[in-house]
Amino acid sequence: MGDKEDQSHEEASRLEKRAAQEAERLAKEQERKKAYLAREQALEEAQKEKETKRLEKRAAEEIEQLARDQARREAYLAREKAMAEAQEAKKLKAKKQPPE
Repeated sequence: MGDKEDQSHEEASRLEKRAAQEAERLAKEQERKKAYLAREQALEEAQKEKETKRLEKRAAEEIEQLARDQARREAYLAREKAMAEAQEAKKLKAKKQPPE
């Protein structure tokens, strides 16, 4: 009967040890998962920040490009107007001068 008690005691001890190891394994797994999720979240936030900066830069560049395009159009129209006025002035001058 002593053998059975010893075996029973050993079995209980093994079961307790196994349960403790399982609890420790689960705790470590949970910590790993928590660390993984924290890293993923940090990466995601960094990516969002990069995307926001990229979009802000793109918007600023588009505004600058629109301003350059508008200035270019205005300069072109001013040159066209100046050329038309010069041509008109030549015509008027030619009409005022008597033919030789």
